[in-house]
Amino acid sequence: MSTQTMNLNGHDLKLSKVEKELFPRDHVSKGDIVDHCLAVADAMLPHLAERPLTLRRYPDGIDASGFFQKHAADYFPDWIRTERMRAEGGTVDYVVCDDEATLVYLANQAAIEFHVWLSRVDRPDHSDRLVIDLDPPDGTTAATLREVARSARDLFGEVGLTPFVQATGGRGFHVAAPLDRSADFDLVRDLANGLADRLADADPRLTTAQRKQQRGDRIFLDCNRNAYGQTFVCPYSLRARPGAPVATPLDWDELGRATPNGHDPASMRRRLARKADPWAAMDEHAASAAAARDRLLTLGE
Repeated sequence: MSTQTMNLNGHDLKLSKVEKELFPRDHVSKGDIVDHCLAVADAMLPHLAERPLTLRRYPDGIDASGFFQKHAADYFPDWIRTERMRAEGGTVDYVVCDDEATLVYLANQAAIEFHVWLSRVDRPDHSDRLVIDLDPPDGTTAATLREVARSARDLFGEVGLTPFVQATGGRGFHVAAPLDRSADFDLVRDLANGLADRLADADPRLTTAQRKQQRGDRIFLDCNRNAYGQTFVCPYSLRARPGAPVATPLDWDELGRATPNGHDPASMRRRLARKADPWAAMDEHAASAAAARDRLLTLGE
């Protein structure tokens, strides 16, 4: 198979097996994945920057077994930025993707999915994102998921958080809010759980049950990402699913037409050509998790 060379950020990158199809049913090759990363880089890199990164790699394509990778591999070039983070039983040297060269290098390693921490390397114990994942059972309609996302949006607003929404490229939506990093993960997780409990108490279609067998046909409000070292899928990342869907930040007025997996690389290029990233100014709305939790506790009094 052919090899190509590309110069990015002063680094010569040798791209191998670019015609190898990593999405064989959709005929999406490694070269197509590199092209996607280049097309979304301006929008995606701000969401990757300064965050420890977990990769989901599929060297033999999505129909074969892939694997999650936290440790930076020994063979990664020395210009790839890594940061040593505390982990259970020791430390992990994570990749931090701050530039196009790193993004393309990782794509050439068959990294299809990019999952980022909810905190940054300088204050890893203090979250700057709160995320609730709407995880539906089979058969849930997009219309139902939209209703639940709007309910979460309204509750976030009531407690002083600015809500943002992302089509995950998988089965559901993320409802997220930026935080000012004044609180640690224990408080943020308590707030996320409180929000999810309130939503579930008000809507029998929802559940916060951790055990899958206890959820029945209800939508799981997953708050487990709100903890040290946990991740959510980075905006504009591909997902290792048929159709090569892309995780897509949305404006709320787009939600009525949105599905969780409605964008692929081709439609994403068209989208970014006409529309700025809806999450670009997210950090300007960062709020106090402690203040939001206090407001949540007083709702309805």
